[in-house]
Amino acid sequence: MTSVAPRATGRVLPTMNEDGSRRWVRPRPSSGRWDTRRRIVAYALMALYLAIPHLRMNEKPLILLDAPRREFTFFGYTFLPTDTLLFMLFLGTVIVAVFLLTALFGRVWCGWACPQTVWMEYLYRPIERLLEGGPNGSLAIDRGGNRFHPRRLLKFAVFLLIALVLGHTFLAYFVGFDRIVQWVQQSPAQHPSAFGVMAFTTVLVFADFAYFREQTCTIACPYGRWQSALLDKSSLIVAYDHRRGEPRQRGTKRREITAGDCIDCGMCVQTCPTGIDIRDGLQMECIHCTQCIDACDAVMEKIGKPRGLIRYTSRDMLAGTARHLVRPRTVVYPIALAGFLGTFIFLLSTKPAADVTLLRAVGDPFSVDAEGRVVNQVRLRIANRSGAAQQYRIEVEGAEGGSVIIPVNPFPVARGATETTSFFVTLPRSAFSSGEPSIEVHVRDASGFDAEFDWRLLGPSRHDGDSGRGERREPGGRE
Repeated sequence: MTSVAPRATGRVLPTMNEDGSRRWVRPRPSSGRWDTRRRIVAYALMALYLAIPHLRMNEKPLILLDAPRREFTFFGYTFLPTDTLLFMLFLGTVIVAVFLLTALFGRVWCGWACPQTVWMEYLYRPIERLLEGGPNGSLAIDRGGNRFHPRRLLKFAVFLLIALVLGHTFLAYFVGFDRIVQWVQQSPAQHPSAFGVMAFTTVLVFADFAYFREQTCTIACPYGRWQSALLDKSSLIVAYDHRRGEPRQRGTKRREITAGDCIDCGMCVQTCPTGIDIRDGLQMECIHCTQCIDACDAVMEKIGKPRGLIRYTSRDMLAGTARHLVRPRTVVYPIALAGFLGTFIFLLSTKPAADVTLLRAVGDPFSVDAEGRVVNQVRLRIANRSGAAQQYRIEVEGAEGGSVIIPVNPFPVARGATETTSFFVTLPRSAFSSGEPSIEVHVRDASGFDAEFDWRLLGPSRHDGDSGRGERREPGGRE
């Protein structure tokens, strides 16, 4: 006996029809005070996103995420691989700040600042309405079944050009704008990996804004699912006032005295970019974009009712109770934020003016010259974090009875740069008869920076299992 799954009654998801097919959301634009504010913020964010790869601070890119070298630059400061704790504190500060903003202002990120919302609502959809004739024109093309309609093909061509710009800009955040310009002037065969990343990014951007659209918010992005944990009853949300709006009654004439202010015009649904009905309460798909507020306010003004049937409010206020600003999460989050940010600032301000790392030679850990003496090559990597170019003087102690060769001393390192040099320590074989001798390495500059290291030399007696790392003493002689 074959069982048949029960058919869903009504629409289960706002972007899915009853038969399981995709329901394309073509929101009707709603102008108003909130749309004007969001438009200003959106275009400012677009300009900022496109400008950041061109901006510099402290002679460095404003933001550069150099993953292959594991160097991440934010606002003129470069996090190196040795800055794991600092980088984690920075990320922790950002995450806790997002949690605090969500607890206070709801999904303000989704509706006002998320690139998905900004680019979709204030660039891609306006272009679509211009080329296809608005929601009615787009739906007419859909109903005609003509996927290759000239206006739709033109729209996709424009979408692809914008995706190319955004793809190149996105790649510039990781390699720098100068390298992007260099690559554009070359054949893709000269940089196949970079070209592949750029092409893949362009395809993703095009597919996102041309096809996936609101499904990126409702299916791919986890933020909507987090709101159940991040929001409480006093968090600001965009909501419909049931006490004022119900019971609904269509039309504006001969309305019953008991009828609510909602005339069931459906404008709040028609303007929603995710296709939900805000009157059904707080929903995961709602991105708090305020388009339903502007649509409803316009209707209320036409029928002579006060604005605010849909508004920024909280669940406590909708229930008739006061909104509490001080509550557990608005106390815990600021404390955590102060802890992360304070520790980050303290460690950043007390960090030495240079990062110095000693490394073994690549290949054999030591060598023996023609006279039977043991030669150790020590590589010295210096990251100059000071505000000017520096000359680092290298001094070695503890190599009595042998010799030290330092090819470049003092060693120059430009401001913000990381350079590597080597020096060689030669000792007689007898120095290793009782174990591994140690030397002291001092690295100093004219600004007062002083780093001291204990470094074990390797020789014929004992070298198997060595870790390949030295014991560093921080500036000031501390172990």
